Amino acid sequence: MTIFSLYIFDRHCECIYYQDWHRTRAARPPPPPSYKPGVHRLPPPTQLADNVRESIFADNRSSVQTGGTGMNGLGSGIGASTTRGPKGLPFDEEAKLVYGVILSLRNMVKKLSGRDEAFTSYSTAQYKLHLYETITGYKFVLLSDPSSDSLRFVLRQLYVGPFVEYVVRNPLVVMDSREEGIDNDQFRAAVDRHMRGLSMFGT
Repeated sequence: MTIFSLYIFDRHCECIYYQDWHRTRAARPPPPPSYKPGVHRLPPPTQLADNVRESIFADNRSSVQTGGTGMNGLGSGIGASTTRGPKGLPFDEEAKLVYGVILSLRNMVKKLSGRDEAFTSYSTAQYKLHLYETITGYKFVLLSDPSSDSLRFVLRQLYVGPFVEYVVRNPLVVMDSREEGIDNDQFRAAVDRHMRGLSMFGT
């Protein structure tokens, strides 16, 4: 099993943190008007290169499976050829796409199954998405290979551990900011150590 990337969204639907590990297609940096510091370690707009690889969400031909039912969703992405298809989405658009899919599938699950059912994951042939939502409205999203079991416990560990320690209790981090993310060296290093210590981290 392999872990690809992590997104954290706040209660305002904004992506406030991103980190990746075994992603086969690098995230495309956002354009200058959409660049928000403190979210990722992608190069700033002044250092952008022209030969950026595709996003894993560039191709929308794969089938999403949730509860055994297939429907068109996020792209086949990981492992696909980078020599064909459209250029990848900028990171800001990719993050909006991830959040939009989560919101749509969560609403669909509630309508079909009732309020007691919770949307926690879905999978395609190329990746599996895991969701953990806190009572304060933060959403932790992890992408892994499709063969992995539920990794919500990993997301909860990140929340009660590094997130609380280095973000919530850090007076220098501005929570609920619309202008910047929550990235800091201690938090990023703690997340990286935690992920690399997992048996399913991959190589």
